[in-house]
Amino acid sequence: QVQLVESGGGSVQAGGSLTLSCAASGSAFSIGTMGWYRQAPGKQRELIATITRGGITIYQDSVKGRFTISRDNAKNTVYLQMTTLKSEDTAVYYCNTGPHATYNWGQGTQVTVSS
Repeated sequence: QVQLVESGGGSVQAGGSLTLSCAASGSAFSIGTMGWYRQAPGKQRELIATITRGGITIYQDSVKGRFTISRDNAKNTVYLQMTTLKSEDTAVYYCNTGPHATYNWGQGTQVTVSS
């Protein structure tokens, strides 16, 4: 059973930066595309970025140019570098396979952006 553990969240002011990490146990990274998702208060969870095993990335328009997804296949880890954060980026961030989640969700990591 693959387990996903997200970390790196925190509280920052608007305009700040954070880098999230997602460590996967098992063979998740041998499958292929991974993604970062987020769920804001009162909203559905949404996919914001994906990365193939070969490094091809796709971003949701709301984060394009500000967020960068990357992965280290040897470490079974996927990252999300977030810059120029906005209050609307406040959410719990999760990783999973992309573009459709196939593993059990981890606990997520909270990102809070204050204006």
